[in-house]
Amino acid sequence: MAFMETLTKNFSGWVVFCCCCCVPLLLTSPLPLKGKGVASTTPHGCKLSKSHFQPPYIRNVTYTLAKMAKASDHDTDNRFIGQQLFVNIKENNRCYMMKRVVEIVVKDVLAEAKKLYPNAEKVAEFFARLTKEELRSCLGDNGKTKAIGELDLLFEYTEDACTDAPKRGGNKKKN
Repeated sequence: MAFMETLTKNFSGWVVFCCCCCVPLLLTSPLPLKGKGVASTTPHGCKLSKSHFQPPYIRNVTYTLAKMAKASDHDTDNRFIGQQLFVNIKENNRCYMMKRVVEIVVKDVLAEAKKLYPNAEKVAEFFARLTKEELRSCLGDNGKTKAIGELDLLFEYTEDACTDAPKRGGNKKKN
């Protein structure tokens, strides 16, 4: 029983971390660029075929893992994944947003869960493959340059969202 309590605390801690720190970063992260002078990708460069989600084995393993974690989750008032992720996100950019969420979950949540849950590694590998191989064209070099150019905004938004420090005189850059 002590193992389950430790497991719940660690996993719940990651969920709270992601909800409080990662989601605000996702909402302020740059989206794919469009317009003149931007290297174009296919119109649906950030889309997946339904066939990626068809194999019943990975679906069953993923749902079983989620069910196990839900049994230990005592925070029934909050959700990490839901429609709130898409607030102010255009429909054609939602796949890009989900790519970012998946990357965070694979790196920061499932990396720890591998030690605690059976098959967590298989689920992590599935999602990692989707983001690295299938969705690799979502950002592109121009998007990476833009993201680096907005590191100051990332710094300020993270500071404002994740600390209790008072705001510094309203010197926010407007975009």
